[in-house]
Amino acid sequence: MANILMYTSAVCPYCMNAERLLASKGVREINKVRVDLQPEKRSEMMEKTGRRTVPQIFIDDRHIGGFDDLRALDLAGGLDPLLA
Repeated sequence: MANILMYTSAVCPYCMNAERLLASKGVREINKVRVDLQPEKRSEMMEKTGRRTVPQIFIDDRHIGGFDDLRALDLAGGLDPLLA
């Protein structure tokens, strides 16, 4: 199974949607970085992604983007191969 890293915060509906989508694909473990609890991690996230919003999702060190990007990747048939 792929290594999933997600920059997230406590009150983020898109983060919850991303978790649900990944869970529906059989992902049991997501390494979460809470930018609301560790503000310095938001700076790290912004340096790595060029984006300010959460979630920011990485699969095996590949930046996928936010929930909309993850969903689009799934609809295009590209998510399952990355998770395999």
